[in-house]
Amino acid sequence: MLYERESELARINTAVHRAEAGRSCALMLTGPVGIGRSTLLQEAGAQAPDSVRVLRANAAPMEQDFAYGIVHQLLGPALCADPADPGDQGAGGAARPCPTGRLPAPGDQDTPASEAVLHDLRSVLDETCATASVLLLVDDLQWADVPSLRWLAYLVRRPYGLRVALVCTLRDGDPRAQHPLIRDLADAAEILRPAALSLDGTRAMIQRHLGEPADDAYAHACQETCEGNPLFLEAVLRELALTGHRPTAEHADQVRVQGPEQFRDRLAGCLCTQPGPVRDLAAAIAAFGDHGDADLFRRHARLDTTGFQQALRTLHHLGLLAPHHPPRFIHPVVRDAVDSGLTVAERERSREAAAELLHQAGRPAEHVADLLMTVTATHHPWAVAVLRAAAQAALRRGAPDTAARYLQRALLGSTGSFERARLLIELAGAERGTDPAACERHIGQAVRLLPSATDRAAATLLIPPTFLGEAPASAVDLLRRASEDLDPTAAHRGTAREIALRLEARLWHAGHENPTELTGAVERLRALGSPPPLDTGGDRELAAVLTNAATLSSALSAPDVAALAGKILEREPVTAARACIALPLVAVALYAADTVEGLNTRLSGEQHAGRPDAVVHAENALVQLACGRLTQAREQADLAAELADADWRESTTAVRAAVAMETGDVQLIEHLLRDAGQRWSGGLALTAMLQLLKASLDARRGRGAHALESLLGCGRQLEAAGWRNSALYPWRPRAIALHHRLGEPRAALALAEEELAWARQWAAPASLGRALRLRALLPGGGGVAALRESADVLRASANTLERARTLLQLGRALESGKESKAVLREAADLATACGAPWVAERAYAALGTTAPSVDASLTHSERKVVSLVGKGLTNQEIADELGVSTRAVEKHLTSCYRKLGVAGRRELPGGRSAGAALAAG
Repeated sequence: MLYERESELARINTAVHRAEAGRSCALMLTGPVGIGRSTLLQEAGAQAPDSVRVLRANAAPMEQDFAYGIVHQLLGPALCADPADPGDQGAGGAARPCPTGRLPAPGDQDTPASEAVLHDLRSVLDETCATASVLLLVDDLQWADVPSLRWLAYLVRRPYGLRVALVCTLRDGDPRAQHPLIRDLADAAEILRPAALSLDGTRAMIQRHLGEPADDAYAHACQETCEGNPLFLEAVLRELALTGHRPTAEHADQVRVQGPEQFRDRLAGCLCTQPGPVRDLAAAIAAFGDHGDADLFRRHARLDTTGFQQALRTLHHLGLLAPHHPPRFIHPVVRDAVDSGLTVAERERSREAAAELLHQAGRPAEHVADLLMTVTATHHPWAVAVLRAAAQAALRRGAPDTAARYLQRALLGSTGSFERARLLIELAGAERGTDPAACERHIGQAVRLLPSATDRAAATLLIPPTFLGEAPASAVDLLRRASEDLDPTAAHRGTAREIALRLEARLWHAGHENPTELTGAVERLRALGSPPPLDTGGDRELAAVLTNAATLSSALSAPDVAALAGKILEREPVTAARACIALPLVAVALYAADTVEGLNTRLSGEQHAGRPDAVVHAENALVQLACGRLTQAREQADLAAELADADWRESTTAVRAAVAMETGDVQLIEHLLRDAGQRWSGGLALTAMLQLLKASLDARRGRGAHALESLLGCGRQLEAAGWRNSALYPWRPRAIALHHRLGEPRAALALAEEELAWARQWAAPASLGRALRLRALLPGGGGVAALRESADVLRASANTLERARTLLQLGRALESGKESKAVLREAADLATACGAPWVAERAYAALGTTAPSVDASLTHSERKVVSLVGKGLTNQEIADELGVSTRAVEKHLTSCYRKLGVAGRRELPGGRSAGAALAAG
């Protein structure tokens, strides 16, 4: 099937009609590889009238020295027609024997193409034309033998008396296309140059091969990838059709990476016939990939300026280069075709030469490294340094996997134990966030190669700390051996002291699930003095780890923990690399102590360059959760989970679990429980969170006994490890509520007394207020007086949601009156602001009214988007107004549709007033 070739066929048909009228003419179809010249020639012969005799010839590269080969293909059938086959007879219906005396034998090199021979051959054609006009079709004229070319040139210069239309095809860029005889033919012929397919032509081919119309994105991908080349597009579509491929937008990327073997082989065959300079230039462009320029290509191919320009023009004429500067292949399949014409050794030498030229030109290290990665081995002394520099650049742009590949390649060429150790350490640094096990393994290998104890200890600090869960025994053993080797009892100074302190911090943190180690960490904190030394990063890291131990065990009161954590926070720069270790532990301590004001100011006022975004969002989620702002906490926790790498995945998941329990989001709880078996380790922190999640889900589904069993089991594990802090793992408050619900007041009261005793010792307002409220709900728990005390305590807390819960219970307990209504209204307002509509609804129900129609489940960002929709702004205008991407706007709108139960933006609250109401809610 031909597409968009109507004008070329019309001109060929016109030439045939002119020949029938006695006016001979010649046409030449030209163009790059795959433009469809041969197919067009075949279609021209098929459309010829029955009264026209069609004579065909196909030239081939291997037959260029076969004299008169094309002549015999054209005239042989006419002269040796089979009388039994009327289709091969002329218009008169009679066949004639071949006058062998007038037609040179095929391959006869001894018969020169003299004037007499050429005239005799023309006479043979003239006799054929006596009974019918003739359409001569010659494909791939550039490969025709010279005697045949001479005769065709003789023919077009002497058309008088003949009824012949000659149509030839000629490939652009082939060296034989410049032969003088072919140029003579071209000068005498009318040139037809088929154009590349338009987008509509591409759509038609897609529908024919794949059986259905293409999506716009898919059609554009085909058009951009194949550059309108019919053969290329057909080869791509045929391969895709075999797999049941459909031309939809989500499949557009498959078109861009498809490298059809049919087209590759066709290109390889085309290139092998080109002269040496053209092949060398193609090999140079293939070697450099996307990193070279014209001058580097010329030097690699060893061409002078003139030779380079000529070879470049040839590649353009062949249709292998895109119309860009510097030269680039139209598609990776062209590079594959070039490579297929080289041996493995030739490809290696070509890539290595390209890398050396890039290095000499001072190009970016990553560009040189990309070429070195394609070479099996290189002996250049600069290769390892370039690969290291490329790895550092990859790390700076946030591509640790790429950096690790560069360093692994550098290890193959490393010499000497110290250089190898340095590379292993850098490789471990690249693997910290993506493959902790490999990081630990490579550190262990490097330690054995390092000469000094200080270097060995510094290397072990690259092992990522395990914030949650149990640290691997092999990693702890490495840390312990490095610490002993460094002699922690010695009076170190400078760098050695920093390393010793950080090693000690890691070892204390590795034992945080052991009650003996936990007690020892608290004693070590007290031994450091009050306040402990905080002058250096090592001091602050050790203090943060020891403070975390005191928080888990509740060995210090919340005010003491908050004071110490605040001092660490004041001294620790957020941009320091070790801040990723110290600050998260400090954030947890401040969250448990109900003192997040300093952390909140730090997060909103500082730049976090050098710190993972997941950590910043997780800390923000803790701040919002400590303040009772549930919607903002959920938003920040989700962002943290999306951005977390392997180093931080469990920590961010634990934050997300805390948000899920506080909000009661069943879908999120189910999602976290489904992921637990695949992504959670067996450490105590995550095990406790898992049990709390299961209990929360069971309680919401009416399985109170199962939920209580999970909570009590969680409590036993935490108590055995010495983890007594109920602010971090609130198993006791939830068990108190379940005992009360299941009609077990004595067990509930016993736990409530324990919780209140712990809360008074811990002395954090949020924990104490909650403990007082829970005890007040039970018989003999203090009633209204205890609820008033709880409300007074919670006014000093940042957690407005806990205060709303207490005020709700107090308003219900008070006799109806002004005080009761005021307390319930305050509870409703606080709950609405926190994004806890279930608490607000209960408060309004106690007041005897209904809640306003504002949907409190929308986040602040979602409310802002809805407000701007209400003002009539488009998605792009909203994105510009908020300084975000249109994708972010679409994501917020989709969430709004789901929460509000509407089908689209037309059903969102309209008008300025509705939008303003949502924004203010």
